[in-house]
Amino acid sequence: MAFPFRPGRPACGLGLAAALVCASMPPGLAAGRDIEVLIDQAMMLRLERPAAEIVVGNPSIADVSVQSGDTLVLTGKSFGETNLIVMDTHGQLLVNRRVVVQEPDGGFVTVFRGVKRETLHCSPNCETQLVIGDTPTYFDPLAKEIQTKQRIGQSSAEGQVSGE
Repeated sequence: MAFPFRPGRPACGLGLAAALVCASMPPGLAAGRDIEVLIDQAMMLRLERPAAEIVVGNPSIADVSVQSGDTLVLTGKSFGETNLIVMDTHGQLLVNRRVVVQEPDGGFVTVFRGVKRETLHCSPNCETQLVIGDTPTYFDPLAKEIQTKQRIGQSSAEGQVSGE
């Protein structure tokens, strides 16, 4: 999916950016090692030149928004792998990298009830956690709650009052 860069507007939403991890990437992002990010966390990618075209192979795994012309915010949305391609106004490649989204180490507890699976994050208190692969009767209501919360947050960010 390609997103043309429009100054002052994100290429796409931030998703669940629970924490912001700032990592200034060195010049020469066009090739090299994978970009690794944790689910529900974000990292900043600094580019050599302003971005004009941004492509995320699978936006359900990772999402990107434009912080400024030469700074992107990459957010891990679901575990897996995808790719990120960024080109400048002359069509020159700035970034062509594989993006690997992983779950954080530690703190997760998986409860099995026969073939049913539920995941909690227990650090320090146990809270429900949306994890792909959990039983639909556990996963689906939680996913719906998160989507509702995201819509409310997005409406607030856009200056809309709930219910408009």
